[in-house]
Amino acid sequence: MKLYDYWRSSAAYRVRIALNVKGIDYESISIPLIGPGGSPGKQFSEEYLAMNPQGRVPFLDDGKIALGQSQAILEYIEEAYPDTPLLPGSAIARAHVRSFCNLIACDIHPLNNSSVMVYLKKELDVSDEDYVTWYGHWIRRGFRAGETFAKEHSASGEFVFGDSVTLADCFLVPQMYNAHRFNVVVDDFPTLNGIVAACNKLTAFAAAIPEAQPDAS
Repeated sequence: MKLYDYWRSSAAYRVRIALNVKGIDYESISIPLIGPGGSPGKQFSEEYLAMNPQGRVPFLDDGKIALGQSQAILEYIEEAYPDTPLLPGSAIARAHVRSFCNLIACDIHPLNNSSVMVYLKKELDVSDEDYVTWYGHWIRRGFRAGETFAKEHSASGEFVFGDSVTLADCFLVPQMYNAHRFNVVVDDFPTLNGIVAACNKLTAFAAAIPEAQPDAS
């Protein structure tokens, strides 16, 4: 199992959490997204693009399939490695969890992606201050809905859905990490904050944090 990874990629962070929760051993291969002096990263190298034409992380190769896009990777892991499931048993419950995941993966993360940041700053001359405002707007808008979801579906108050870790938690924790990184005010989302705190006490989550990765800088 090889995971082409970058320590600060929140999409890769999701996959690291899931692999850890499932107890799947993997080799982390660093793909730095920023080169020396702010130059283009390794994701644009001919070697990496030949393997992954989209030039993004994460990218998973388990010897059976080579696959990009974190959501597709997580769904594949769930089906191919069913021990310690990260989706609930019923179709309705699975749909709820996927809905929460999409809230982050489709409505928040793409608008906060580093490629969007680069375009806004370099092509549209958006200031750092205005970019942080942009960033925080989309996180807070998504988290408002996420807070309501968690209040309704968190049985124990420790996890987003039910009383055990699901893919919803794998998506929430990295997005909350990003919120703190950019000083987005999230104090008014107590349910989400409590869930993140509970998750980060677990070894699988603690081992996946960006600063714990071998390529952290």
